[in-house]
Amino acid sequence: MRSCQKSTTETRYLKRIAKWFSTIFILLFSSFTSIALSSMIGPMPISVDKCFGIILRRIPILGGLINCNWTPQEEIVITQLRLPRALSTVLVGVALSIAGVVFQGIFRNPMADPYVLGVASGAGFGASLAIVFGISLPSISLIYTIPIMASVCALLTVFLVYTIARTSYGIPILRLLLAGIAVSSFFSSAISILLVIAGEEAHAVFSWLFGGFPIVGWEFIYVTAPIILFCSVTVYAYSRDLNIMLLGEEQAQQLGVDVEIVKRNLIILASIMTAAAVSVSGIIGFVGLIVPHMMRLIVGSDHRILIPSSALAGATLLTLCDIVARIMLRPIILPTGMVTAMLGAPFFTYLLAKSGRLKLRGS
Repeated sequence: MRSCQKSTTETRYLKRIAKWFSTIFILLFSSFTSIALSSMIGPMPISVDKCFGIILRRIPILGGLINCNWTPQEEIVITQLRLPRALSTVLVGVALSIAGVVFQGIFRNPMADPYVLGVASGAGFGASLAIVFGISLPSISLIYTIPIMASVCALLTVFLVYTIARTSYGIPILRLLLAGIAVSSFFSSAISILLVIAGEEAHAVFSWLFGGFPIVGWEFIYVTAPIILFCSVTVYAYSRDLNIMLLGEEQAQQLGVDVEIVKRNLIILASIMTAAAVSVSGIIGFVGLIVPHMMRLIVGSDHRILIPSSALAGATLLTLCDIVARIMLRPIILPTGMVTAMLGAPFFTYLLAKSGRLKLRGS
């Protein structure tokens, strides 16, 4: 009897591992395909085989095996304009999705997102200050000052929320959430005041607040990629603790998890990732809400697979949304945040209805 139970358990485990590997493989393929599609689309049409060839040639191991059948102009367009934009969407999608997984795990609520602690409003306030008053750091142009101001203000906002919510016996989740709402409301009001006095700069502020990738070069990737990748790997190291914390803080404490330290570290890591993402793209909503929930339905709540699958799915989703933003009203390029909002708002309504928080008459 015991041998039968052991065999059944092993079979289920092997099936779950096979499902995990197949999911990761499909998501990896989807991510790479979306990058190629994003690189292919633009005013200068470039064929799929040339896009794949130019991208693969950038990989050291495969570079020597690819024959060059494209012009120097096509390679410049791909490598200097379209590929940096595509990789930026990948990095931002990864950061927002993993941060969403972390906050949903900490709050034990599928409707939590990376901006729940006021990161978006803090970053928006910092960027708006730089745009409206033309603030320029010494030896740094305004193009780089805006993301720097946004990321710094985002992290200061999280620090302020953390300080307000902290008590002598820890950080209660409800207190943390309420502090985030209060601080976020304050900075949102400050942004509104800046928009009133912005004048001609109001359009630039709105463009940044809507979120997008209008001007993204390799220098942004060189700075943000190490930060996002380091935080992603570190968050993954807390997968076991996140799994245990799903049982509740008291039970997690009994099982040997230092809940307060884990919460503090994860909040810091997720906030840094979100700030880095916002510094590149502006405020792009719903990615950190939709993706973790979708992947939880597919692969389950085990953070060992939920974190990497959400990262890949977020990269693919945001890249595809950016493609839609570029071709929907061509030659006008929409802010990518508008497309994610069009996709995310109905999904958020579905979450509310499913959770029983939205009661419709006659239903």
